[in-house]
Amino acid sequence: MSDRSWLASVRRIVPLAWPVYIGQLAVLAFNTVDTVVVGRHSPLDLAAFAVGTAAYITIIIGFMGVVLALSPVVGQLHGAGRHEAAGDQFHQGLWLALGLSALGALFLWWPEPFLWMAKAGPEVAERTRSYLRALTLALPAALVFTVFRAFTTAVSRPKPVMLLQLGGLSLKVPLTIALVNGWPALGLPSLGVAGCAWATVIVLWAQTAGAWAWLRRDSFYTRFLLFEQGLRRPHAPALWELLRLGVPMGAGFLIEVTGFSFMALFIARLGTTPVAGHQIAMNLISLMFMLPMSVGNATSTLVAQRIGAQALGDARRLGWHGLWLGAGLAALVGCAVYLARTPVLQLYTRDAAVVAATLPLLAWLAVFHVADAVQTVVAFTLRAWRIATAPMVVYAFSLWGVGLGGGYLLAFNVTGAVPSSLQGAPGFWTAATLGLLAAGTGLTALQGWVLRRRVSPGTSASPAV
Repeated sequence: MSDRSWLASVRRIVPLAWPVYIGQLAVLAFNTVDTVVVGRHSPLDLAAFAVGTAAYITIIIGFMGVVLALSPVVGQLHGAGRHEAAGDQFHQGLWLALGLSALGALFLWWPEPFLWMAKAGPEVAERTRSYLRALTLALPAALVFTVFRAFTTAVSRPKPVMLLQLGGLSLKVPLTIALVNGWPALGLPSLGVAGCAWATVIVLWAQTAGAWAWLRRDSFYTRFLLFEQGLRRPHAPALWELLRLGVPMGAGFLIEVTGFSFMALFIARLGTTPVAGHQIAMNLISLMFMLPMSVGNATSTLVAQRIGAQALGDARRLGWHGLWLGAGLAALVGCAVYLARTPVLQLYTRDAAVVAATLPLLAWLAVFHVADAVQTVVAFTLRAWRIATAPMVVYAFSLWGVGLGGGYLLAFNVTGAVPSSLQGAPGFWTAATLGLLAAGTGLTALQGWVLRRRVSPGTSASPAV
């Protein structure tokens, strides 16, 4: 493929990618703000935050993955010009989000399995429970906003999502500081780590209200007939179609996230300093991850729309070009952050012991990030083709088997022959890097196989499955 063709794809991907990137940075900054504020409040609260965040992310990301099945479905309908049908899918997505919220609240209210995995002491466990129980009120807002995000992004309108996420961040910062540390002048007591959760509750409901108002006021959405009939009734075939795609998507997200969030639970067994170091390293990696994730999201949107329009040759090109763009950007960012790792870590904490515990975790940062970028962009592209079950299997082998399982063997020296440099938290991070390499290789091979079966180079129309 020519350089001109690649540049043409980049010019189409970038306008959709950068608002997603900025918006997701704002979302991740929620966690960054919480990490910094709680880290300066007390080590016990930071340890509880690490365990609580691992539990919350495990639940919310899996359920978000199910809801995000709306995106490729709506993208294909929008590409085909079937706007009213796309609007109906929005309503089915709302019912799906509300049902999953009720289920998720049960896990957040009784987090005992997560506390058992982390072997949390009584003080950490008490703080973790207060944090997660407050977040039960945030879950419905988070999933309903995900419906808005999935729908709006699928129809090539990512900027409203970005603006609402930035607005949420501007509210999150002062609320977290005030609720974690207290504000005696206003009579607000210090809530510690629970203050982070209550700030999140307020912000997410404010964002959701803003999303609803945006849909009603922006004339672009009139074509989808979102409000003419009120909230439409659940439609079993439509919900089944979303679940058929969404459950393996959500499982894939869940495997991907738990491959890392369970690391925090196991590392918590090693003490507050190792888990604090892991939390900082994970936050840094997550910040970097937002760039390839935004490229993957934009690529997936364009691919789904081109599939709906029956322009399958163009969909194929966009998928490969998005992969090259995401991997190239990841290589640049990974190398830059690795070279500046010490001053970057010092922005997170003044505790020299925590910095020292974090540095070995970043030994393979550039490789880790490139592998993460490759598997992310390819996974998004496969979802645009409505391929989710096979990636789920690849994730289970790579991220649970190689990453989490291998990390446990190394970190806790199960065989008795693990070098000391690979024991503890560095063992988990080494295995996680190998797991991401396996996932990236497997998913890229899967994408090549899928595209060879469904479309050949230069094809402009063939049956979309």
